[in-house]
Amino acid sequence: MTEVAEELETGGAKQTFKELFSGAAGGVAQVLIGEWGFVSVQFGGFHYARRQFEARNTHRGKPADLSYTQLYLSGAFAGLANSYLSGPIEHVRIRLQTQPHGAGRLYNGPIDCMRKLVRQGGGIGGLYRGQVVTLAREAMAYGTWFLTFEYLMRLHTRRTSTPRSSIPAPLIALYGGIAGEVLWLSSYPFDVVKSKMQSDGFGAGMRYANMRDVWRQTWREEGMRGFWKGIGPTCVRALPVSAGTFIVVEMVMRAMG
Repeated sequence: MTEVAEELETGGAKQTFKELFSGAAGGVAQVLIGEWGFVSVQFGGFHYARRQFEARNTHRGKPADLSYTQLYLSGAFAGLANSYLSGPIEHVRIRLQTQPHGAGRLYNGPIDCMRKLVRQGGGIGGLYRGQVVTLAREAMAYGTWFLTFEYLMRLHTRRTSTPRSSIPAPLIALYGGIAGEVLWLSSYPFDVVKSKMQSDGFGAGMRYANMRDVWRQTWREEGMRGFWKGIGPTCVRALPVSAGTFIVVEMVMRAMG
């Protein structure tokens, strides 16, 4: 921290900012910025779909509360909406984080990476490579994510006969963390396929012809284990991230009334 402070004091802020958005650090910075947008779209999409189902239920003379199927579909809708943001952002992140270092570096930052992906991929499709499997992953992931959290919250209110607003923060964090684990356990193979497609080369350097080819080659070479590599660290990371996300959103919604 002292080195950063000294650099800022000597007029190095501009250079520090430039370095932040270049190379591997650019991938990290991009993830942080992207996450803010992801959460907004996820919860915005979920609550939009939820309100549509509530209005539909009320119009049909039924209780406004969503069924578990409707909760899953609302989460899936949020995931599909989020995919058009997450697809290209994660693609660029993967390219930046997997490129060679030093003189062999392929991209000078996120913008340069996006420009080259569009050029090499023959248009915007190069940036959105792997979008079909991204759609499948996001729908499954966020359908189960929101469904699991809402199920646990409802279960708590039924067992304790207390309103949702009285559920303590530690339990909200616990339920959110469990939802994060379910999210990845339900969608991880899709994420593996997506990552393989988005780290593949272009033209003569392509290893996989399409999404089905990724599934086929992975199964042939690695079996079922090939679709679950890295699930351990992913779940370890998911628990606190998901717990923190839900507790912040729930507390903000309570504060807003």
